[in-house]
Amino acid sequence: MIFEQLVTSFFAAAAFAVIFNAPKKALIQCGIVGMLGWLVYTICTMQNVDAAIATMAASVLVAVLSQFCAKLYKTPIIIFTVSGIIPLVPGGLAYDAMRQFVENDYNMAVQLAAKAFLISGAIALGLVFSEIINQVIRKMKWTVVQQKTKQ
Repeated sequence: MIFEQLVTSFFAAAAFAVIFNAPKKALIQCGIVGMLGWLVYTICTMQNVDAAIATMAASVLVAVLSQFCAKLYKTPIIIFTVSGIIPLVPGGLAYDAMRQFVENDYNMAVQLAAKAFLISGAIALGLVFSEIINQVIRKMKWTVVQQKTKQ
């Protein structure tokens, strides 16, 4: 079952890269980024980690891999980040929440909507956290370079 999920997440990420007009040379990398993010999410949930925490861990990985791919392939980071994060988006959960609202099951609807909101927030936090780490590392490297040139 995990293999099917990985293949599906690869094609979902690559397909969204096509929709977002990513360069053809980056489609496979976009798919791999999305697939590895989904793999982290799946492993975390198998270990009984909360879905929001698992999503945050996966989104941090997606952002780190996106930064790496952007440097390696000299392509904007947004191409890899947007397509790589797509498998983690809680679209089905949001749909279920809206369906419960329509069916007048407000207790379940609020629970599902809150979970979708938490997962969406975890995606945003993971991406921001990764970018902060990247900026800190760059600043530390810049400081080291400046100190070496002064000596």
